[in-house]
Amino acid sequence: MLQVIQHQKSGELLVEELPTPTCKPGGILVRTAASLISAGTERTSVTNAQSSLIERVRKQPEAVKQVLDMVKKDGLATTFTKIQNKLDSYKTLGYSAAGIVVESRCNEFAAGDRVACAGAQYAHHAEYISVPKNLAVKLPDSVSFDEACYTTLGAIALQGVRQADVRLGETVMVIGLGLLGQLTVQLLKSSGCRVVGLDVNESLFERAYRYGCDLCVKSDMSSVATITAFARGIGADASIITASTSSNEPLELSLQALRKKGKVVIVGVTGMNLPRSPFYEKEIDIRISCSYGPGRYDPLYEEGGVDYPAGFVRWTENRNMQAFIDCIAAGTMDVRSMTTHRFAISEAQKGYDLVTGKNPEPSLGIVLTYPDRTGDNIRSVSYKQPSYPAGTVGVGLVGAGNFAQGSLLPPLQSNKAAMVSVSTSTPANAHSVAKRFGFATATTDSDAVITNKDVSLVVIASRHDSHGRYVAKALESGKAVFVEKPLCINREELAVIDRIIEKRPDARVMVGFNRRFSAPFADIKKFFASRHDPMSIHYRMNAGFIPGTNWIQDAAQGGRIIGEACHIIDCMVYLTGALPVRIYAEAIGTANTAAMNHDTVSISIKFSDGSIGTVHYYANGDGAMSKEYCEVFCEQKSAVMDNFKRVTTFAGKRMNERSYNGSKGHNEEIAAVVNALRSGTAMPIGYAELRAVTVATFAAEESLVSSMPVNLTAAPQHG
Repeated sequence: MLQVIQHQKSGELLVEELPTPTCKPGGILVRTAASLISAGTERTSVTNAQSSLIERVRKQPEAVKQVLDMVKKDGLATTFTKIQNKLDSYKTLGYSAAGIVVESRCNEFAAGDRVACAGAQYAHHAEYISVPKNLAVKLPDSVSFDEACYTTLGAIALQGVRQADVRLGETVMVIGLGLLGQLTVQLLKSSGCRVVGLDVNESLFERAYRYGCDLCVKSDMSSVATITAFARGIGADASIITASTSSNEPLELSLQALRKKGKVVIVGVTGMNLPRSPFYEKEIDIRISCSYGPGRYDPLYEEGGVDYPAGFVRWTENRNMQAFIDCIAAGTMDVRSMTTHRFAISEAQKGYDLVTGKNPEPSLGIVLTYPDRTGDNIRSVSYKQPSYPAGTVGVGLVGAGNFAQGSLLPPLQSNKAAMVSVSTSTPANAHSVAKRFGFATATTDSDAVITNKDVSLVVIASRHDSHGRYVAKALESGKAVFVEKPLCINREELAVIDRIIEKRPDARVMVGFNRRFSAPFADIKKFFASRHDPMSIHYRMNAGFIPGTNWIQDAAQGGRIIGEACHIIDCMVYLTGALPVRIYAEAIGTANTAAMNHDTVSISIKFSDGSIGTVHYYANGDGAMSKEYCEVFCEQKSAVMDNFKRVTTFAGKRMNERSYNGSKGHNEEIAAVVNALRSGTAMPIGYAELRAVTVATFAAEESLVSSMPVNLTAAPQHG
């Protein structure tokens, strides 16, 4: 399919052939008929990416702070890699579109339905878009696609009017008469308001009068007296700011022209350095309008499809979208005349030339259209047709987030593995990763990666709930597997993997337990190499707080003990050379609903050789503290690992300290996997150990539930 994308580093705008997205559960796949370029939002996004790096730093000081915080937490090298990956990628554009449903995985829609769609993560300028059900509404036959593609902007304007809480006959200022402002003018007029339009560009006044403005004036302090007179000396009842500016002037002008206890609603972008005196004296009510309405930025609503009851939240973003469509159908909203330009998707650059001012021709609504063409719905895109010599380790990557790009793909490249195929759920991300790392094919079909004849190693770095399914399919397809932890998230998935391995003794699977490959732990292992007594190990991970809205906190993902604390248990298995036999876990208990109790846990482990280990996995610490710290005691000797940067050993009443670069063993781990495949030897970690660590995490969760220790049965012997 064709999609508009922009390269983050160069700022170049492209219309590229990308793989078609999949239809996700609870959503729809839509063949786009029309999409609207949002002049304000997209102009800012496009021009920022086209600025120099120095100019971007100046415009986005908050991003600089994030980078500095990242350096403190992850180190300079890791941060640099993440930034490079970000810059050398493509971002999507567009968030308001309309088209026809071609596939549905929800009850609310069926193939053939005409719909309007919203969402910066979904309703892109692309021939096909995958949209959750709460971000789509059905269209009546009387509303054309060209009109319906205004729905997202219309819902934003409508939410601003709702926030203003206007009444019949009230005087309302609209500051900023671009596309969003003109939509707001129409909505206010149809609500029976007296509307004052303000803008620095007086050429917009003629259109504003046509859409219902009773008065248009220059957006500066000289207009305050005129506005007050128009409001019969009382002052305006409300001001809706739809302008996009860093200046504080729209807010200051509003405060001067409003009556006592008037309202300011900020829909666009404006400076918010509030002057206290007029704000205080008039008791002005300042409100922020959150995009399309309640539900926006709530993953449970947008991604999970959980609606808010109308009796408690009358106007959600979806219901705002539907209300705007109703206005078009009833003829109270005229968006047809707002369209000044139409371009086919292949000519999208012309639309952006208007938005950015490269073409100075006046414009308002710019609609992209999507003519039918052969071969537009293809899930995989090939960039080259290489041939692979015998013995080549051909990599198929499923999931390509920041971790895969920063920690897995570079060492795979340096170990001369062939980049065959990459799959992600986001077409632009699949395209970005394929281009950056030289994959022959990009796809949104993970099964196509797993069954690709040139793929010998399936690397799985997708969300945790998909690991077990992909591991099983890859093993059944006769492929070697490297799965980033965890192996799977429950005993049922593990049982499936067990059965496959029992049937296929030659099956090869490796889990990304990289820490045991790091230089610090290799040296600690060597330090205790001659031991005979059991070990005592204390490992603290300052894991950091993750809010409940993050995907990793979804119960379907298995939790952070299964998803990350497994690293610690594997390190203990590596150091002791023994498997866990008993687990007991305790979590904090707090009435603080923002805290995730099972994220702050102490786990006691007994090993088969008599060793003991304590895992302290904490999400309630400060990020300035080092993340990982391990102490090992055995036979009157001790070793301390501090965040992979230092190991201090104690023996014979003497202390020795050694420094490291902070690497956590990813490079060594990947090299060991690739070498094992080339030489035909066993994977670096045997399945018995991988399985034992996985079962230990399940047992820890079970112990948290029962408040009882969990004894582990012996693992099946599969090598």
